[in-house]
Amino acid sequence: MTHSTPNTWRQAHVGHWLAQASRRFDARVLVLMAGNDRMPLALANLARRGKLTASHIHITRHLPLAGARLTELASLAGVSKQAMGKLVDQCAAWGLVQRQPDPRDARAWRVVFSAGGLSWLQAYQEAVQQAQAELQAAIGDDVATVLCLGLEAYAA
Repeated sequence: MTHSTPNTWRQAHVGHWLAQASRRFDARVLVLMAGNDRMPLALANLARRGKLTASHIHITRHLPLAGARLTELASLAGVSKQAMGKLVDQCAAWGLVQRQPDPRDARAWRVVFSAGGLSWLQAYQEAVQQAQAELQAAIGDDVATVLCLGLEAYAA
């Protein structure tokens, strides 16, 4: 990383490159999901039209299979309860998730994947695996291994 002017450091640091790579990876995953036959047709159409975003991937990454309360899901995703509430409302309208009464607290709801959401989750897994293989092919096996190990250690 070179610093030719006093301001280039703002776009030439590891945080910038991590953010760029993450956006590129998530965008590729959404493209792959849009073409996956396992995707529910309505969700695939939304993905093709660019209506699904990295925010929708957040819910996919963080929602446990057993479900979670909204506050738990927001905490796992690192967003506010209000932001997660809006995302869950949208995902519920699209049939990706549903709200179920919490068996431990009659006043609370749990967010769970719907049947269509479980198909989405399978398509997501396949898309992530393919996108990761493409990344590995682009940068080489050794660099990809070091990158994954380094990021895992840094994030821990």
